[in-house]
Amino acid sequence: MRILVTGFDPFGGEKVNPAFEVIKRLRDSIEGAEIVKLQIPTAFYSSINKIIEKIDEVNPDVVLMVGQAGGRFDVTVERIGINVDDARIPDNENQQPVDKTIDSEGLPAHFATIPIKAIVQDIRAKNIPASISNTAGTYVCNHVMYGILNHIYKNELNMKAGFIHIPFLLEQVIAKPNTPAMSLETMVAAIEAAIAAVVKNDKDINVTGGTVC
Repeated sequence: MRILVTGFDPFGGEKVNPAFEVIKRLRDSIEGAEIVKLQIPTAFYSSINKIIEKIDEVNPDVVLMVGQAGGRFDVTVERIGINVDDARIPDNENQQPVDKTIDSEGLPAHFATIPIKAIVQDIRAKNIPASISNTAGTYVCNHVMYGILNHIYKNELNMKAGFIHIPFLLEQVIAKPNTPAMSLETMVAAIEAAIAAVVKNDKDINVTGGTVC
């Protein structure tokens, strides 16, 4: 099995992005799966294109995208990507789409095809906080999640994909009072646990992971 793992470059005035800091520290082989690592720009359109180029090059079985969600307390496995860009801030190419569809001919949304509940369970088994998220936002993280799932769907590729958000690094919150963060080592362990869960679970587990509201 070959798994392509992507992480963004820094954005929004931050000097680092935990997503790429984590993925570049991943082991090259996890549970027998080959891990291919890719940094992508925090930019609408070009981010999807770069992932698709790598997909064409390495033909992965799974695409696991990782992004920063500053303000979240835990590692959050995304359930769904929606067909809309609505950027609160400009991206790294100074683009700020508002209420724009990602694919004018695409479905309204695509669900992750990785085993999201098994991933959460296995991350928690490492004593790391994790949960399912039902919104990946409307910025570049959602853009690539929807875009890659859409690409796989439209081209009938035998490939799974999904997205995981991680909190700020500790160093990022020194001047951000009352903002949650997580150590780099903990987040590396979480993503490696997530990858192991993907390898071990062809189908997701049947446990509750929803919310009341």
